[in-house]
Amino acid sequence: MTDLRIQIGNIEFKNPIFTASGTFGYGNDVPDFVDVSKLGGIFTKSITLHPREGNPPPRIVETPSGMINSIGLANVGVDHYMREMVPSYSTIGTKIIMNIAGSTLDEYAEIIRKMESISSDIVGYEINISCPNVKKGGMEFGVDRSLTAELTKILRSLTERLLIVKLSPNVTDIAAIATAAEECGADAVSAINTVVGMSINPTTWKSNIYTVFGGLSGPALKPIGLAAVQKIFHSVKIPIIGIGGITGSLDVIEYFLAGASAVQLGTVNFQDPSTGERMIDELETYCKDVSIDSISSLVGKVKN
Repeated sequence: MTDLRIQIGNIEFKNPIFTASGTFGYGNDVPDFVDVSKLGGIFTKSITLHPREGNPPPRIVETPSGMINSIGLANVGVDHYMREMVPSYSTIGTKIIMNIAGSTLDEYAEIIRKMESISSDIVGYEINISCPNVKKGGMEFGVDRSLTAELTKILRSLTERLLIVKLSPNVTDIAAIATAAEECGADAVSAINTVVGMSINPTTWKSNIYTVFGGLSGPALKPIGLAAVQKIFHSVKIPIIGIGGITGSLDVIEYFLAGASAVQLGTVNFQDPSTGERMIDELETYCKDVSIDSISSLVGKVKN
């Protein structure tokens, strides 16, 4: 049997198939429909210091080969999350990584302090420095190497849990941002978040999204995600979690060959939340067919 286990920091995951933040709720929303225990892990939707209603509708629109969203980080806030969501993770059957977003360094740090003050089964934090559909905060960190470094260094000092920095593709040099995160203590980076996009109604002449611009995700994003992972792979030694346009197991293989050690499934979860379960079986079959004992042996093996 193929070994699908992967390692990030000091945590071992049963397989490399994770769900992406914002596409699988808080992690405890779908066990009635999906056997989440088969997944390598779940990345929660972004949690902020205070509750957020998010952006006004319309805030999702389908596009060719994808969708644009401008949810605006709608969430219950960290206090409610700690009280109502965290206790359920002890029986969920897979590992939970909490995605965190903020508008200032202090907000990110305060969320970590609150979480570290309680006992929980969360194995790590994914730091969202790359959200393109809010007017204030995350995106500023994601495009600035020095801010990424400062934020990562502060958060690293507050926790021994996994620290994963989620990167934006909307930058000049994504590898430089990844390097800053690595140098300041990140255990891994996630790449990539959505690309800034727009959709216009030709009848009304208005944007199909209230905020005009939003984040493009889906199959159209895969070539951009693969290129970002390959660039980062040649610049850092920490694991890379590939994101963008993954709909089948062969997409996962492409990300591994480009340099990813794991992947997150995003937009495809809206079509079929059980996709991850199917992919795990397909990955085992692929590795058997090409005589690979461990999926990790594929990392970065693209022939250039």
